[in-house]
Amino acid sequence: MSDRISTHIVSPLAHASFDGFAKVSEIGPVGMIGLRAKADVPGLAAAIKAAVGTAAPSQRQIEIAGDRAAGWMSPDEYLLILPYGETDAALTAIADALQGQHHLAVAISDARAVFRVEGAKADQVLAKLSPVDFATLGPKELRRTRAAQVAAAFWKDGDGFTVVCFRSVAGYVMGLLSHSAMKGSEIS
Repeated sequence: MSDRISTHIVSPLAHASFDGFAKVSEIGPVGMIGLRAKADVPGLAAAIKAAVGTAAPSQRQIEIAGDRAAGWMSPDEYLLILPYGETDAALTAIADALQGQHHLAVAISDARAVFRVEGAKADQVLAKLSPVDFATLGPKELRRTRAAQVAAAFWKDGDGFTVVCFRSVAGYVMGLLSHSAMKGSEIS
């Protein structure tokens, strides 16, 4: 008998999806690292580049490179996104780049759920749930806000949006997004 614990990657909602006037899909599991460090910490930009291959994002921005991204969450917090199985290597790269510097880097993949809302009216799905002016939302802007009553972050990506929330409310958020995307409930 092996002493090794088997790890099985599990999607929070088994890749649930809904087709309405926009398509809503749970796309987990996605690798995520919460990186806490002040913007002026020496080596921060190199650490982010080593971990996900992007530049350090500016305030309220996200830098995307394929299936990897770095998002600004607050003055000393960054969300790094990468393939699920690569978080350990990215954490090592961050530790090497920021050795001796005050920082905290933690894998948060299993504490989050990730959704895609796609289609020509994808912004309408989120507009019903969040106090955001989607007409002014920039192409690289990351918005931390609420989706109804829960904390969420989202950004425009291609013909839709990526939405991140806590895993503990994944079912609730899927219900919110699906209900908001029901055909016949488009914003006129």
